[in-house]
Amino acid sequence: MRILIVEDEEALALGLKFNFEQEGYEVLLAGDGPTALKLFHSAVPSVDLVILDLMLPGMSGYEICKAIRVVDKLVPVLVLSARTLSEDKMHAFDCGTDQYMTKPFALPELLNRVRNLLERHKALLQATKPAGPSTAPPPSFVFEDFRLDPQTFEVVVGDKRQSLTTQEIQLLRYFIEHEGEVLSRHQILEAVWDQNTDVTTRTIDNFVLRLRKLIEPDPARPRYILSVRGTGYRFVSK
Repeated sequence: MRILIVEDEEALALGLKFNFEQEGYEVLLAGDGPTALKLFHSAVPSVDLVILDLMLPGMSGYEICKAIRVVDKLVPVLVLSARTLSEDKMHAFDCGTDQYMTKPFALPELLNRVRNLLERHKALLQATKPAGPSTAPPPSFVFEDFRLDPQTFEVVVGDKRQSLTTQEIQLLRYFIEHEGEVLSRHQILEAVWDQNTDVTTRTIDNFVLRLRKLIEPDPARPRYILSVRGTGYRFVSK
């Protein structure tokens, strides 16, 4: 597994590189945005996960994440930043971040999150990879003018096609697989996010708002992902 670490503090970057290599990962280091994007695009084999600082010289981590998401919606991106405000976390998630950790951090927790992100990503790819000669392809989810294609990680609503990040598709699939059920935020958190992930109910709400922008014909009047006051959400297809 190959990890790209984007961190301009050299001592921290080298420390992370050493510890991840001890865990058996191959590590690429970048201290700025242009270098990070060059390594990401040219890496063979490709990068399996990105650890990303936000405060970088010349190009912010937000911009780097957006640039990565243009070419790869699925690679896990974990932000590791000294920024602790909820607005910073919201903006990072809006840019396509999968998880967010604040500095200072506990190394065992970081290693655990990376391992879980890679395992979930691998399982998601395995579940949706193209079928072999004797294997049926994974089914698409189709409701009226809405379709989720699990092989391309895309959702189509009418004539609008959108790509989803790993975290977004996991959340949307969870909703679809539990159609009609009232799902509490606690249930959603346990099923879709790692238990050690620093996410709050507000984070889940923000992910739902992003999904609505992607899949709802009118996000202000949702048809599919409905709010249940004081509890959570319910997905309906009609």
